Amino acid sequence: MTDTSAQTRRPGRAERDDREVKRGWFARLRLFLAQILDELRKVVRPTQAELVRYTIVVLIFVIIIMALVSGLDWAFQHLVFFVFSKG
Repeated sequence: MTDTSAQTRRPGRAERDDREVKRGWFARLRLFLAQILDELRKVVRPTQAELVRYTIVVLIFVIIIMALVSGLDWAFQHLVFFVFSKG
């Protein structure tokens, strides 16, 4: 004997609150925009000194990576010319 009453009964109030409410297109868009604004309010903006420091760090990192890639390009170019040259 199985209990089928659990399968056919209507969900209780707590169960209905947990389910996603079916919303219209405009309501979903409004909710999405409200969530975006809530997240933007949480953003901590850097001070001018922090911004300058971060910019310098990024520029130095980019220069180092550019030098590394340029050096590897130069080395591979000479290796290819050495391997494929006529002698």
